[in-house]
Parts: sequence; C-alpha cells; structure tokens
Amino acid sequence: MGSEHDPEGGTTAPPPHRSDTTLRVNGKPHTLTVDHRRVLLDVLREDLDLTGAKKGCDHGQCGACTVLVDGRRVNSCLLLAVALDGCDVTTVEGLSGDGEEPHPLQRAFLERDAFQCGYCTPGQICSAVGAIAEAEAGHPSHVTDARAPTGPVPLTREEIRERLSGNLCRCGAYPRIVDAVEDVIR
Repeated sequence: MGSEHDPEGGTTAPPPHRSDTTLRVNGKPHTLTVDHRRVLLDVLREDLDLTGAKKGCDHGQCGACTVLVDGRRVNSCLLLAVALDGCDVTTVEGLSGDGEEPHPLQRAFLERDAFQCGYCTPGQICSAVGAIAEAEAGHPSHVTDARAPTGPVPLTREEIRERLSGNLCRCGAYPRIVDAVEDVIR
C-alpha cells in the first residue's frame, strides 16, 4: 500500500484521513498507508497477518493485545498506528528472533503448562518480557518497597503478580504463569 497515483503518472499524497506510516515489526520495516482511526492491533492482525496479539475487550482492560513498542509493553488496541510511525514493534511472533528456538518465556510457559485455552498467552508473555525489563531498569510497581535502594527491583511473586495484573486469564492459570516468570528470572 503506497501513495495514490494521479492521472499524469506521478504520485500524490495519501487522502487526508490516511498517512504513510512505517513500523519496524519484529525487525522488519513495513510502510503502510494507514487510516488515522486504525489501532495498532488491527494493523498487526489484518494487514500484517500477525495474529498472536488477540482482540479481547477492545478497551485496554484485558491485556490480550499486549505487544512491545520500543521495548515497552502496551495495549495495542488503544494505540493509533499512525502515532507509532518509526517505532519498533515486537509481537509474540517476534520474541524468538530468528524463530529457531522459542524465547525463554515461551519455553517456560510450555514447561509450566502456564496456559489452558491459550487466548491470553501471547499477551501474558509479551507483558512478562516488558515487566522483567522494567524491573531490571529499576521501575517500581505499586508493591515495590519505597524504602528500597534504587536499582533493579527484585521480582518476588508479589511483584510478578502486580506487574502482570493488567493481563487477565479467564482460565485461572495465574499460579503457573508466575512460576514460568520465576523460572526465567532465576
């Protein structure tokens, strides 16, 4: 999808309600002409055929659509794709890099049987990757001891539960999800 062509053989700008947007998704650049109203989740699923991130509530409340944008976890159902022009987006499909070996969290989820229906699993895994990075960078959570010295935040079970609390699992696999994250941070 590029710019429209005029009858003279040149190109014109996209229509006023669309913009050319470049996203680097799972390490590969994609330039798309995107309607200003489209959210990242829809672009990933419908235009790029990356269906790992799921459409759950469509209101940013369930976390099934969690992906990483410039390394930070986000609800992709809430972000307008055009606002992310030039950003790096990582979906669950891109966590393993070359695709040969699963990401350590993907492996831990399998080993711990940390999913049942699996619908929330891609969002849970992306959220866990982001939560681990946030803790390593010293970002506190609601349960972090405010008197603790600055620096990396130790990921206790309570910290993991708090940091992943925005990702809902209707099957109730929470204890095994926490176990899988603990396995990776050890």
